[in-house]
Amino acid sequence: MNSAPPSSNWLLWLRNAAILGALAAGAFFGVAELLAPPVAELKSDPRLSKAQLDDIQQTAQAVDAYFENAWTQQQILPAAKTDDLTLVRRLSLALTGSIPSLQEIRMLESLKSADVPQWWLSHLLSDRRSSDYLAERLARVYVGIENGPFLMYRRRRLVDWLSDAIQQNRPYDQIARALIDSNGVWTTNPEVNFVTVTNQMNKKGPDEVKLAAKVSRAFLGVRIDCVQCHDGKLGSTWKQTDFHQLASFFGQADFALNGLRDDPKQNYKVRYLGKMEEEKVPAKVPWKPELLPANGTPRNKLAVWVTAKENKAFARAMVNRMWALLFNRPLIAPVDEIPLDGPFPAGMELLADDFLSHGYDMQRLIRVIAGTKAFQMSSQSSDPDHPVTVAAENAWAAFPVTRLRPEQMAGSVIQAASLSTIDADTHVLFRIKRDIDVNNFVKRYGDSGEDTFDDAGGTIPQRLLLMNGNMISNNTGNNPLINASTRIGMLAPDNATAVEAAYLSIFTRRPTPAEQTHFTAQLATSKSRGSRSIAMSDLYWTLMNATEFSWNH
Repeated sequence: MNSAPPSSNWLLWLRNAAILGALAAGAFFGVAELLAPPVAELKSDPRLSKAQLDDIQQTAQAVDAYFENAWTQQQILPAAKTDDLTLVRRLSLALTGSIPSLQEIRMLESLKSADVPQWWLSHLLSDRRSSDYLAERLARVYVGIENGPFLMYRRRRLVDWLSDAIQQNRPYDQIARALIDSNGVWTTNPEVNFVTVTNQMNKKGPDEVKLAAKVSRAFLGVRIDCVQCHDGKLGSTWKQTDFHQLASFFGQADFALNGLRDDPKQNYKVRYLGKMEEEKVPAKVPWKPELLPANGTPRNKLAVWVTAKENKAFARAMVNRMWALLFNRPLIAPVDEIPLDGPFPAGMELLADDFLSHGYDMQRLIRVIAGTKAFQMSSQSSDPDHPVTVAAENAWAAFPVTRLRPEQMAGSVIQAASLSTIDADTHVLFRIKRDIDVNNFVKRYGDSGEDTFDDAGGTIPQRLLLMNGNMISNNTGNNPLINASTRIGMLAPDNATAVEAAYLSIFTRRPTPAEQTHFTAQLATSKSRGSRSIAMSDLYWTLMNATEFSWNH
């Protein structure tokens, strides 16, 4: 049979051959350096001065003092500080939704620095992967995960807009005001999608009730929507009128040919419990009415009130959410139910004050939280006779052990299967394949929804999906073009190096002496590099299905 390409398709054949050749070359290029990298010089952080870094560390130490006082009062012995690679893994999962690559680990280990995690954090904050991932996490809070009304909503545009804002380190109060108060078309003014997602097809304008609930929960950390239908009971602060008066700020929002705008002729009406007819509802805020400006459209007034410096609930809400993004557990749970008047947990008020006084700088907030002892502690006790207790975890005297989110699981499997970093510089075909694989896995595994940070236990179907599904099998199979397991098996100079590379790629740590001895001996039974590659695929599959891989610790 003639294997030559048909003359009519030779250009297509040549293009495909060139793409495959480029992928193959990229797959093997630099593998030797990944297995035995050269030493690199550390460059100073170009984004912050030494004075700024020192100030951040002093703030983190002030937060530590609050926790240390709480540990003393509760007679809790805190865990020791964890190692650098564990911190690198935590930061990568929190900010990019994936573990670090072997390429990144080798680069970090080659740096001549006493503070690798600090350098890594600076690197991540300038990496587009972080702004993209944080934008998606925040978008879930603001607009949920559904596609919404197609004619008036573009979720992807909103996520991209948020990513740009985070990448530019735009002050958070400016982001919030834009989401609440912007006008225009949802395609060219992406921030208006916060409002247009609630479009009601059977009613003119957005859903004021949904928007009031979103504003109170997402931006203020208060569940005032609990009194939507009736006054609160059992000593509740809120009344039904409080909620609907907040919703009334969106009563004039309307959709026209020029997009979202405010129509002063419109009014918000509601029929209260026990009333026979609807009545016009004035726009009022449930606390600190003196912060509401006298002039402006209702949405503009609300945006100014929400983000006012004196309205400290706004700063607390982001502090609690950012803490939750880094720890996968909020300071106060649920993440959107923070008491207005306290009591507040150790460190929260100081973090909120610092966030507010530094212009709602989200990157600084991340740096401060990541610089605390609570974030840098081990999740395990160094004394086997005194293991970490639930009380210690609840007091942040040990890093909480939590299950990875579905997209973190998928992203980590795909990254572990690639020796090099999957980022914006990766070939577009790899990135497209990654996005498709992650989305398919999340749908089957179960999407965790709008970021409630519920640490629900895994299910039997989820475990079976990991063990028997395509995600892990496709990324650990014997494939010299794509999979790291095969490439390590073929190119590692010895079995010990192969085992170490697998552990670093999957667990972001080196094997213990017992693990090293056991798996090196297993690989020694392979009679050729080809058979060792198959054995490496089995090792990769085993490690990816281990509990350690699917938990943050």
